[in-house]
Amino acid sequence: MEKPGPQHKAPPPVPLDGGAGLDDAVVVALGCNDPGAWSDCREALEAALARFRAEGIDVVARSSWWRSAAWPDPNDPPFLNGVVIVHTAHGPHALMAALGRIEEVFGRQRGAANAPRTLDLDLIAYGRTTGDLDGLILPHPRAAGRLFVMGPLAEIAPGWVHPDGETAEALADRAPIGKDATPLR
Repeated sequence: MEKPGPQHKAPPPVPLDGGAGLDDAVVVALGCNDPGAWSDCREALEAALARFRAEGIDVVARSSWWRSAAWPDPNDPPFLNGVVIVHTAHGPHALMAALGRIEEVFGRQRGAANAPRTLDLDLIAYGRTTGDLDGLILPHPRAAGRLFVMGPLAEIAPGWVHPDGETAEALADRAPIGKDATPLR
């Protein structure tokens, strides 16, 4: 597969200043454990971030990349994950469609659940929107229990509050899945 362009690197990790505006935060998680056409997952994830703008998605803040064992099968290659807070004019469904187009460009194959993947883009939260929006459940129903999502989110927006009332930082502290997740420095 030919690598999609552009190939410039995204900026280094950037936190939000003081957590301002987190009620409106649109949170997207990125993951990779099969680099496909790239030299490694970090290169693939950076290239994916570079494509966001072409889909009308502007990155406002981004975490560092976090490494963790694959879940639920730790025999699969380890994952590299991160979280970004974005600004977009897309509504939730249009944003999911845009994320799906980026996944397709990166060779994402949907087969067995939790199989290795070249790119996984998940909409974690869309502001304070909650509930089932015609099959799209917000916030992401499993994100709060995953350190490889809440850890990166707490890195850039520790005060982000889940609808259950807990902050990203508190959820990261007690996440039962992906306890081995650690940021790459």
